[in-house]
Amino acid sequence: MKVKVKLPRVPVVTHSLRGRLLWFLLAAITMAAIAQALIAYRSALSDADQIFDYHMQQMAMSLRSSATLTNKAADSAADPENDDLVVQVWTPDGAQVFRSLSRAALPQRAVLGFSNVKANNTTYRIFSVQTSNQTVQVAQDMAVRQRMAGTLALRTVGPIAVMAPILMLVVWWVVSGSLAPVSRVKRQVAARQADDLSPVSENDLPDEVLPLVHELNLLFGRVRTAFEAQQHFVADAAHELRSPLAALKLQVLSLERAQDEAARAVAIGRVTAGIERATRLVEQLLVLARQEGAADGKLAPLDLSELVKRTLGDLAGLAQARQIDLGLHHADQASVAGQPDALIILLRNLVDNAIKYTPAGGTVDIDLRRIAGAKGGPGRVVLAIEDSGPGIPPEERERVFSRFYRVPGSPAGGSGLGLAIIKSIAEAHGATLTLDRSARLGGLQVKVDFPETASATPV
Repeated sequence: MKVKVKLPRVPVVTHSLRGRLLWFLLAAITMAAIAQALIAYRSALSDADQIFDYHMQQMAMSLRSSATLTNKAADSAADPENDDLVVQVWTPDGAQVFRSLSRAALPQRAVLGFSNVKANNTTYRIFSVQTSNQTVQVAQDMAVRQRMAGTLALRTVGPIAVMAPILMLVVWWVVSGSLAPVSRVKRQVAARQADDLSPVSENDLPDEVLPLVHELNLLFGRVRTAFEAQQHFVADAAHELRSPLAALKLQVLSLERAQDEAARAVAIGRVTAGIERATRLVEQLLVLARQEGAADGKLAPLDLSELVKRTLGDLAGLAQARQIDLGLHHADQASVAGQPDALIILLRNLVDNAIKYTPAGGTVDIDLRRIAGAKGGPGRVVLAIEDSGPGIPPEERERVFSRFYRVPGSPAGGSGLGLAIIKSIAEAHGATLTLDRSARLGGLQVKVDFPETASATPV
């Protein structure tokens, strides 16, 4: 036996701005029409009460001033076609001397002035007045007043009921026309290819939507820049990897053709060196790609002097192997906003480059100083790495920040990515990177100028 399970229907919630505007505005028009009808009815009923109350009062006053009516006079004065008003007259001893012809059966009592009395499932509005020789009572069914108020209200609301659909059509037309530019932008974006990052047209957009489209265009621009940079990066990386791989292939062939152990040892050494250079290049490429991908990462206050000391400890062995005097010339307690891993990469690349390009027996010094701001404002933190190497000619100092660029005649080999990585990290931290001649050691001075932060957390 098959059992059918009926799943509950999930109400569809519209997230369309156009749909929400139309629903809310049309509901507002409908509610306004209903409120206007109620107000018109209440106002007409109030006016009818005042008019009929005045009419009843005037009729009672006119009968009060007349002579005492008799039953014969009542029969002759009765109008069988008009029973809106019911009139009763009593003598002081309670004898009824006048009663208009009506099907209404009112209680035989009189409350002076106006009062509402319910009799035979009908509510009557009654006005009573008493004189020395008679009591006059004039009554009217409240349904008469309500029917008149309804008629008057209908005449008032009738034009509104006719205009409401027209107003709804106008609202639909205005909302649809106002949101047409948004639909145009949606169609433009939907019709794009994956590689089309051109700006979206901002013409005739509402002020509420224009900032969103403007930010979307800025995002397209950033993505286009990143995409172009990635394309250049891949092309440059492919070009740079071609040379070491070709060299490795030739060195392997030389190793195969080696006739004796000495030649084989030389070929093995060349292959090992080529593999190390290729590995270094790949590592630098990965670091650069990772660093550019994390350029918008969150920065936190940290103590830069602790990172400097850690870097000195990590590279002390390399400096000793190359007979380089690596030391800390000066170090202030300095706090900057940054990413610890990225700043470690920056420091290691700076110190590694200085050690690599400094001849044996040379000197590499690190200098970290805090410069106070003017009038108690935020200061600066200046990191300087100086060496006694050959330095970089002034005309080459801007070009060395380009990827894969090497200074002609450079004594040390490299991938040409070290300073490009350093520049990328410095820009991500809001720092300024400059190259100059070291006045104290005679070689190159690399200066990184950071903005100072208020406090630091342990790294």
